[in-house]
This record gives sequence, C-alpha cells and structure tokens, in this order.
Amino acid sequence: VGRHRGAGMGGGNDEREQTLNQLLVEMDGFEMKDNIIVIAATNRPDILDPALLRPGRFDRQIRVDAPDRPGRESILAVHTKGKPLAKSVDLSKIAAQTAGFTGADLANLVNEAALISARHGLKRVSMDALEEGIMRVIVGPEKKGRVMSDKEKYVTAVHEMALGYVVSLPKEDRYTRRKVELMAQLAQTLGGRTAEEIMFGEFTTGAENDLQKVTETAKRMVMRWGMSDTLGPRRFGGDSEHPFLGRDFHAEPDYSDDIAREIDQEIRKIIEEAHEMARTTLEAHREQLESLSKILVDHETIDADQFVQLVDGAEPEVVFVATEGSLAAAAESQDAESGARRSVPSPRPAPGTAGADAMSSHPEDSANGPAS
Repeated sequence: VGRHRGAGMGGGNDEREQTLNQLLVEMDGFEMKDNIIVIAATNRPDILDPALLRPGRFDRQIRVDAPDRPGRESILAVHTKGKPLAKSVDLSKIAAQTAGFTGADLANLVNEAALISARHGLKRVSMDALEEGIMRVIVGPEKKGRVMSDKEKYVTAVHEMALGYVVSLPKEDRYTRRKVELMAQLAQTLGGRTAEEIMFGEFTTGAENDLQKVTETAKRMVMRWGMSDTLGPRRFGGDSEHPFLGRDFHAEPDYSDDIAREIDQEIRKIIEEAHEMARTTLEAHREQLESLSKILVDHETIDADQFVQLVDGAEPEVVFVATEGSLAAAAESQDAESGARRSVPSPRPAPGTAGADAMSSHPEDSANGPAS
C-alpha cells in the first residue's frame, strides 16, 4: 500500500494509490488529544512513498536488525524452554557461533537439534546436536541419497576441503570489514576452484556460486566502499531497483565509459590477487589437502574438532572412533541419569503423621516446637 506513487510501469490512478491517498488524509485528521497511535511495518523501507515519512505521520522509524549476541542468547533461551537440554549445553557459545541469524533461524536451529538428538537415541538435546543444527540451517540437510562416482566424490572432496581449510565460524558480531579481511574472504571463496586447478589442472561447474559471490564482493569493494587505490574514495552507480518495486524504469550511469573500463580493471585486479593468495596457501599445504580429501571421501563429514585433530597429525581411526564413542557415552549417561531418577523412591509419610504438618528438618526448629 505504501509504495512510491507514480513510479514504475503502473499509472497514478489505481486502487492502491487511492487507498494510500485516503490513508494520508485520515492520518492528517488526527489531533494530539485523540490518543491514537498508528503502527506499520515493512521490510522494504527504500520504496516507501516520501509522504508517509513526513512529520506528523510515520515520523518515528525503528529499525529492527538481526539480533546481536546477547539477543541471540535470549532468543535461544525462549526457544529451548520446555525442551530437555544436556548439562553440557552452553547457549552463549551457540549464540557466538550464529552471527547474522534471525529469530526464525534460531528457532529452526533448535528444532533441527531436537530431531538430531532423537535420531541418535538421546533423551536430551546435546551440544553436538546444536552445533550440527547450525550447519543444517546454513547449508541444509545432508543429501545421503545422491549417488556419485568415486572420481566425482574425490573432486567434490578436494573442492570442499579447500574451502573448509580456511572456514571458521564467527566469534563475534561484525558490522564493518577491513580490506585485508575482505581479500582473505575472497581467497577463501576461491579456494575450491583453485584446488581443482592445482590437483586436476581443470575446473568443474561446482564453483558457480563461489564465482558469483566473489564478483559481487569485488564489485562492491570498488563501486560502493571506495577500496580501489586507482579510483580512490568514490561511489559509482546508484541503487538499481526493479521498476515494479517503485523505481524508475531507466537508470543512467553517473560515470563515463573510461571510468567503467577502469572499474572493470580494478575488479579483475582484486579477484586475481585473491586467486593468487588462495593458490599460494593451498600449494604450501598440498599434502594435507590430498590426505584430508581422501579422508573426507571415506567419512563424508568432518566437523571442526575432527578437522583440527587431523591437521595436527592424529590418525583418522582414533579421531572418528572417539567421536562415535562420545555420542554413545552421551546416550548411556542420559539413560543412566533417567534410570537413577526412576529408581529413587518417593518419600512417604511416617505412620500416624498423615494429614499433620510436616516437621522441620532443622534441629533447632524441631527442638523449639511441640513434641510429636
């Protein structure tokens, strides 16, 4: 209803715009003594009609971003209320690993963790299940039904292991990024394709999404964030929006053809530097890349703790047997705990005291009270 009037492909006389006009007229009719508060919400504030935001109308705007770390911990506490949690569960650690998650993402995480715990026969939601739930929310569930050849499995393992070699969960919320951090992120994203180049001398189509992310980030570095040494601290181009969302149908660039050529050169330069950084890192650890890729083919999933142990030189048999043993031990400990609670008899009143007030357990209280 509140979309910018007269923009895009539509006309200025449709029913929606008439509704907006009437809404604005009615809001202007309110007086200070009416005690009426009008509240509205939108996830596209950039296409609202300017008349809605003038003083006296929706003049107070409250931006609701994704929750910060304390907020995520509080949201997790709400969604885990009523669910049996293991003693090892630390919601503050889960909140630290879920930067950027919304409330819906956190609710999905808890539900996934409950399902994972149930599949393992656990009566309580474990910390490992919550951490696995994070990965399910980020990348989706594991596709066990997909049939792949041994060669394709190995190529995929090399690609993913190169990405995993530098991937780490965030330890804190970040609102700004430095250029050196963005370059490291670009090198990380190009790790899979670079590993294919090093190991096989050719590329696959698996890096399509990686290339899309790299190109978009490099473009923003040059055109939005002024991180080009050649072009300097300038912003190029406006916000390109679809005309049906309330923007103009035609958009002209605010820079010349020569500047456009320099922008392309700077984007290419940034991507090539990140590619070389990824190549240098992976060639220095090629032996570990090969060995870990073969392990990934055999076990299909490697979590963070297992990855660190394998890089430190631990034998795969020891690492994965220890992990399976910890899950079994967790299930046994939960069974023992629930069995112990069932074996404790409920207290019964002593003969002749039924219906009477219970005596105090403190000696000084019973000494001062009447004798039974």
